[in-house]
Amino acid sequence: MKKLRGRNLSHPGCLIGITLGLILGIVIAAILATLNVALNLDLLIWLGLTIGFGAIGWIIGNRLTSRFPALDEQSSLKATTSKGTSD
Repeated sequence: MKKLRGRNLSHPGCLIGITLGLILGIVIAAILATLNVALNLDLLIWLGLTIGFGAIGWIIGNRLTSRFPALDEQSSLKATTSKGTSD
């Protein structure tokens, strides 16, 4: 998580959201296909879940960016040196 400090978290959030949307969309589309729902409706639900979860991930990642500001070099060096001396 320290590598992500000070960076925009929208892109990783969108990636996680799209991945979840694809997985859930495929599962729900498979269930609907067994219930003889029209293929067009299956595909629209799958596409909607993919885009919807991607957008939600983007928004959540954008909101989390402000909670993890970049650390200045001196405080990060102090944290690593204090870890090394306490071991």
